[in-house]
Amino acid sequence: MQAELEQEYVEFVTARLARMQRIAYLLCGDAHRADDLVQQTFTTLYVQWRRVRAVEYPDAYVRTMLVRAFLSEKRLAWSSRVDLTDSVPERITPEGPGVEDRAVLRDALSRVPKRQRAVLVLRFLCDLPVDEVAELLGCSPGTVKSQTSHGLAALRRLLGAETLAAWDPRGVKGGRVVAPV
Repeated sequence: MQAELEQEYVEFVTARLARMQRIAYLLCGDAHRADDLVQQTFTTLYVQWRRVRAVEYPDAYVRTMLVRAFLSEKRLAWSSRVDLTDSVPERITPEGPGVEDRAVLRDALSRVPKRQRAVLVLRFLCDLPVDEVAELLGCSPGTVKSQTSHGLAALRRLLGAETLAAWDPRGVKGGRVVAPV
């Protein structure tokens, strides 16, 4: 029975690893921190796997675990960690159109408060509806809407409205901004 549970867990994690890494990266803007968040989430998931596998929507449950781990990471001393290298490692950026634009957006997104950043990532980059984001964050739909408004206003201040709208050739559609990251 234990072997079956572990196999089920491995299959679940393998199928969702890339998606969770992308969400974590979009939330924190750093590949190493994103890997740590995903690892922390999947470790917690392993401990709770018997209960989680019975949940109706395990993907939403795990995404909630990831976002909550991100929102509480400051309390876990991320801000006090020290990098023990004598030089900053060179970052390799993928080639292709819009690399600079994505870097500018990620930088601006990293300067938005964490809760607003989480709402923006979940709403616009993960394309989740307001009600699902509210449930995931444990708040009301009105809070999600206000956090979205404040987050977009912060991005507009940081980037300028024209720059923000330029990430989608169609512009802003129905109040939603589509931006490549």
